[in-house]
Amino acid sequence: MQSCESSGDSADDPLSRGLRRRGQPRVVVIGAGLAGLAAAKALLEQGFTDVTVLEASSCIGGRVQSVKLGHATFELGATWIHGSHGNPIYHLAEANGLLEETTDGERSVGRISLYSKNGVACYLTNRGRRIPKDVVEEFSDLYNEVYNLTQEFFRHGKPVNAESQNSVGVFTREEVRNRIRDDPEDPEATKRLKLAMIQQYLKVESCESSSHSMDEVSLSAFGEWTEIPGAHHIIPSGFMRVVELLAEGIPAHVIQLGKPVRCVHWDQASARPRGPEIEPRGEGDHNHDAGEGGQGGEEPRGDGRDEDKQWPVLVECEDCEVIPADHVIVTVSLGVLKRQYTSFFRPGLPAEKVAAIHRLGIGTTDKIFLEFEEPFWGPECNSLQFVWEDEAESRTLTYPPELWYRKICGFDVLYPPERYGHVLSGWICGEEALVMEKCDDEAVAEICTEMLRQFTGNPNIPKPRRILRSAWGSNPYFRGSYSYTQVGSSGADVEKLAKPLPYTESSKMAQGNSSKQQPGHLLSSKCSEQSLDPNRGSIKPMQVLFSGEATHRKYYSTTHGALLSGQREAARLIEMYRDLFQQGT
Repeated sequence: MQSCESSGDSADDPLSRGLRRRGQPRVVVIGAGLAGLAAAKALLEQGFTDVTVLEASSCIGGRVQSVKLGHATFELGATWIHGSHGNPIYHLAEANGLLEETTDGERSVGRISLYSKNGVACYLTNRGRRIPKDVVEEFSDLYNEVYNLTQEFFRHGKPVNAESQNSVGVFTREEVRNRIRDDPEDPEATKRLKLAMIQQYLKVESCESSSHSMDEVSLSAFGEWTEIPGAHHIIPSGFMRVVELLAEGIPAHVIQLGKPVRCVHWDQASARPRGPEIEPRGEGDHNHDAGEGGQGGEEPRGDGRDEDKQWPVLVECEDCEVIPADHVIVTVSLGVLKRQYTSFFRPGLPAEKVAAIHRLGIGTTDKIFLEFEEPFWGPECNSLQFVWEDEAESRTLTYPPELWYRKICGFDVLYPPERYGHVLSGWICGEEALVMEKCDDEAVAEICTEMLRQFTGNPNIPKPRRILRSAWGSNPYFRGSYSYTQVGSSGADVEKLAKPLPYTESSKMAQGNSSKQQPGHLLSSKCSEQSLDPNRGSIKPMQVLFSGEATHRKYYSTTHGALLSGQREAARLIEMYRDLFQQGT
């Protein structure tokens, strides 16, 4: 990609010439996570200079949160680079030397089990017994066979029977349970253990999907999520290094921290915002007056357009500043959209977009890091997996609030110990994770210690010396970890969520084929010069664009999906203005 400097000086580029000759469109990006930074970076590299990124929190990165304790870096958010072949996150990390210290235990070519790969998983029951290795292997093979079946409903168009309720959890639980019961060779005691293991595996699966329960994940849509080929990788220096690399190409004054947005007032040509009078501040104000959260830097650019231009979009911030814009790229999480869509957009969102927000799912997956003075687990053990024997007949993954700890599926051992020390990483998801978030560190450490003593049968395990945990569900700027296709939803809902506003006849025509087109061609090929020009005509296209992991049909829930979605929305604007300026030459 071109640098900001070279793209702005290219005399042969109609986009660059047009941006200089006819004035810069103002683009506001809401959110400085991977999607927002990728969008801003792509626009800047193509000659757009009036770009502002508004970040509600005090730091960039979004759901990437690397915490450095001593010499080790712990990931409260994104952990893995999922796949390497063609993955832009992988290529960015690899090109900048971020994977040079990645160990074999932090590189996996198969299905990853949350964090650790090195060693052997120890499956323990609440009676303090370790499940024999051969029983674990037999059950794992059986479960993986059924897991592969869940992919076939979407990929091969298999019909979903009524008994499954179109639910991955219901289908998997019943299919595995029936196969266990029909096995003539296993004694009843072994069958009971395997039946109890179903719930433990579904808890792990729920954490990976960030759903409350796999019962809520759509069976017919489950196979649409696409895995990028190649190994999965952990970045030893922290996933935040990827965020920092993206931000390196963005001037400091572009990003305003501590700048939450209250409302996006769009379609101003046909609908004025209701309520108090909103007065947008001038061009020389919105980048300069960042308050304590601003990053400062260069003096913002101005072309004197504010006084006589009717802006299609006004971005109202929580501090009462109103920033006028030609286009806004919204990168907030699906969790925030679910909680705030009625107040976040004026006028309100179209019915089909609201329905997509309701149908798609987002849950909470939290990590609990426990640091010990010395390991109480063996050197071959890579994880401690918790199997409750009394859940052999259970058909639910929901627990009363006081039993929230039952949703902890287990603890992974962080490798290598030379880097991390003696640390376990626990996993919990769903409503029970939200209950955990309300507890204080002391209470969580105490409960986790008691569980470890109970499942290992070792009453002498000491309390951890330190605890670190995430709280994605209760964070008002995220309201969850990442998205999934909920029962009743499909990839079409992801497309509807990603569709720019306002809708035009051309966008409706293109929507059905949008996944097959280059992102920038969704509207531009159908629009006339008059409808594309932000200062002419009644149609103001692409006023509000949507990106973020939840808007990527194949790569939702991933960091590369988030990055690619930001680049996709930037490409829409780049192509729109390139077409416009080519028409005007």
